Amino acid sequence: MKINFLKSIAACAFIALSYSCSEDFLETSPSQFIKSDDVAVSGALKPEVLAGTVNGMYEMMFLTGTGGDGGHDDFGQKGYDIFSDMLCGDMALSVSTYGWYAGFTDYQSTVDYTNTDNYMPWRYYYRIIRSANLVIDALGGNEAQPTGDNAYNFAQAKAMRAYAYFYLTQFFIEEYNPNTAVLPIYTEVGQPAQPQSPTSEVFDLIIEDLSQAITMLDGFNRSNKSKINQNVAKSLLAYTYAAMDTPASNQMARDLAIEVIQSGEFPLTTKEETTGGFNDVATGSWMWGADLTTEQGLDLISWWGQMDVFTYSYAWAGDAKAIDSNLYAQINANDVRKGQFHPGSGYYNLLPINKFYHPGREIGGQRVVVTDYLYMRIDELYLLAAETAAKIGDDTTAHTYLNALLAERFDDPADYAYVAGLSGQALVDEAYLQTRIELWGEGKSYLAMKRNQATITRGTNHYAQSGVSVAYNDDRLTWDIPQAEIQNNPNINN
Repeated sequence: MKINFLKSIAACAFIALSYSCSEDFLETSPSQFIKSDDVAVSGALKPEVLAGTVNGMYEMMFLTGTGGDGGHDDFGQKGYDIFSDMLCGDMALSVSTYGWYAGFTDYQSTVDYTNTDNYMPWRYYYRIIRSANLVIDALGGNEAQPTGDNAYNFAQAKAMRAYAYFYLTQFFIEEYNPNTAVLPIYTEVGQPAQPQSPTSEVFDLIIEDLSQAITMLDGFNRSNKSKINQNVAKSLLAYTYAAMDTPASNQMARDLAIEVIQSGEFPLTTKEETTGGFNDVATGSWMWGADLTTEQGLDLISWWGQMDVFTYSYAWAGDAKAIDSNLYAQINANDVRKGQFHPGSGYYNLLPINKFYHPGREIGGQRVVVTDYLYMRIDELYLLAAETAAKIGDDTTAHTYLNALLAERFDDPADYAYVAGLSGQALVDEAYLQTRIELWGEGKSYLAMKRNQATITRGTNHYAQSGVSVAYNDDRLTWDIPQAEIQNNPNINN
């Protein structure tokens, strides 16, 4: 399924569908973002402009250069998924020829605030926040109660703002401490530079935004999976509560995850789909993703270019990304997920050639990327439900959701019968391990490492720092507030 949606970050192209843009509009809105006044005026004339601006936020999730670096690792959310998977150690840069990600695998980028690797996620997520604030301001501000289609636009803007702040908390905070000052909060367009707010206030905003979005997205039937619907918003809120990792927040995370599962909107990824390439947003288990077409023009500067040996780019040409050898060794030989990785030696050793691939399966074959981007799938919620249930002593629920997933990864129930005998920390550890295995390469391992306060010892197949043990709150695993922000915001002292 390939659905084209409007390219309307610049707004003018969208308006041209109904009437031509005036020269004045082009002069007053030359940037990627339409200005606050433009949104308000255009929205009053044509409410769809607001939907266009929302679509623009979703486009930033996969467009190149949205982090302001312009490098071949700057391509939106999936770029940061690679960064975080490498930082936590589950993804090994096993061969480095061109140098992309070398600074991350060697723990150099995150300890140098002048390194642009710190600037990219900061700029990207705050750009999402600014665009969300444009829509929210245009509809009356944070306390507004718009109706009709504009209620859905408002809700998506709130959810996207929360998504951005959530990832900022994960990347720029070593661990959850409610009293630690961390991030500047911006909830309106045009606010002056803000000081760092306490972690508790940032999380309060995320929870408030997502809670409101969940209520307002009731009844929203999205036209494609690039948009956030009610279940995606609930899942983001579940991740937020799980990151706080208190008994009360884990219970709320468990309940939300179960709500999403029991909605019946998404089936589990099947055994066949587990080695089916993870390349099509039409896959039933995919909750949130980008439907890519030739129109977007993605090529070697893309997640597929960095990860897939069957795409013309770095993965096949000399920058190999493999599963950590220690993690691979923990996968049962009868687990279908073992077969996602090349078992041989040499360059292709432990590369995900049977997990992520272009259907043509020709080495370096895909030149223009049309294989889709995955942001979230229902399997995550089964694992999150199991993990948070185990943390609050609800072993029965944890067993239920772990077993439901593992039934689709093994042919013989005897291979995972041991789960029934696990409880307490052993059950939590099992849920965490299954999360690392199931979601390898999907940008979720780093989040799981932090909320489980884990220490990971790298395997022998890392290009640099092999065999090193690093704890979740090690300074090397957290991005530094970038030099540009420190220079331009007088309220921040790094």
